[in-house]
Amino acid sequence: MTVSPPNLHQLRARHRELAGTLIRTPTVRCASDKLRTALGDADIHLKLEMLQHTGSFKARGALSVVAAIPQADRNKGITAVSAGNHAIAAAWAARRAGISAKVVLMASVNAYRLALTKAEGAEVVIKKTPAEAFAHAAKLAETEGRTFVHPFEGVDTTLGAAGVGLELIDDVPDLDAVVVSVGGGGLISGVSSAIKAVNPTCQVYGVEPVGADSLARSLARGEPVSLDTVDTLADSLGAPMALPYGFGVNQKCVDDVVTVTDEAICAGLALFQEEAKLAVEPAAGAIFAAALDPLRDRLAGKKIGFVVCGANIDAQSYAQVLQRGQKYLKPLLSGAALT
Repeated sequence: MTVSPPNLHQLRARHRELAGTLIRTPTVRCASDKLRTALGDADIHLKLEMLQHTGSFKARGALSVVAAIPQADRNKGITAVSAGNHAIAAAWAARRAGISAKVVLMASVNAYRLALTKAEGAEVVIKKTPAEAFAHAAKLAETEGRTFVHPFEGVDTTLGAAGVGLELIDDVPDLDAVVVSVGGGGLISGVSSAIKAVNPTCQVYGVEPVGADSLARSLARGEPVSLDTVDTLADSLGAPMALPYGFGVNQKCVDDVVTVTDEAICAGLALFQEEAKLAVEPAAGAIFAAALDPLRDRLAGKKIGFVVCGANIDAQSYAQVLQRGQKYLKPLLSGAALT
C-alpha cells in the first residue's frame, strides 16, 4: 500500500472545518530551570492538548471522522473501540453531532474513563481482549450500520490530529524538534505530517513504551507489525498494532521512534507535576522520559515542542504513579538509563 501524507492545503482545510468546535489549545514555554539545564539549556515549549475537549487529543480525530459521515448514514450512529480516551472522544463527537454511540471497551478500562464515556451518553459494551473488542465493533458496524470510528487509523483521523501540529508550528515556527507519545500512531501521523509540511527541517520523534512498541518495530521491519502481547501501565499507549495508512504516513514523516520503560514514564509524570506544574496521564509522562533518556543528546540545546497528549486519570491512580515515579526521578534527570 503506497501512502502519501496529506498536503498542507488538506491539513489547513480540515483544521478550519473543525475549528469552531474544537479548542485551540495553548502552547506555553516551560519555565523549569531544572529541565532546561538537564537538556543543555534547551528552549522547551509545551502544547497543552490535555486541555482539549474530553481531556485528550482524541477529540480531534473522532470529530474529524464523525464530521465526514455521509448524511444518509448519520442516523445509524457510530461505534468505536478504546482503552478509554478514544471512547470518551467518540461519544463526545457523536453527541455533538446528534447521533448515537455504542462503544466497546476492554475489561481493563479505568473506572474513571468508563464513567466519562457513559457521561457523554454512549452505550458501553465490555469485552475481555482487544481482539474481541474489535470483532464486536465490526459486528455492530455490519448488523446495525454504524460507522466505525477507528482509534488511530485512517485519513480523517490523521487530518483531525494534524491540528495539534499545525497549531504548535504556527505558535513556534522555528522549532528544531517535536516529541510525541505513540499508541497506535494516529496522533503522530497527524502531527508529523503537519510539522513537515510547514517546517521540513524540524525533527519529529515518537516515543513508545518498551512493552507496546508496535510502531518502532514496524519502522524497523518496513511494514506494519502486530504485537502478541502488550505490557505497559500507560494504557493510552497500549495499541497492539500499527496499521497501513498511519504506518505509511509515519514512515515518511517521522524521523525516529524511541522506547522508554514504565519506570521512566512514571518519572516523567513526576517531572510534569514538579517542574511543569501539570497533572497528566502516563502517556504524556512518556515524552519527558524520552527527552531525558534516549533523546537527551539529540535534543540538547534545541528549541523543542512537546505534545502533552492527555490528562484523563483519576486521583487515586495518579497518586500511585506519582509515588512510583519519585523513585526514578533523580536517575532520569541525571541521565542514568532506566531499564
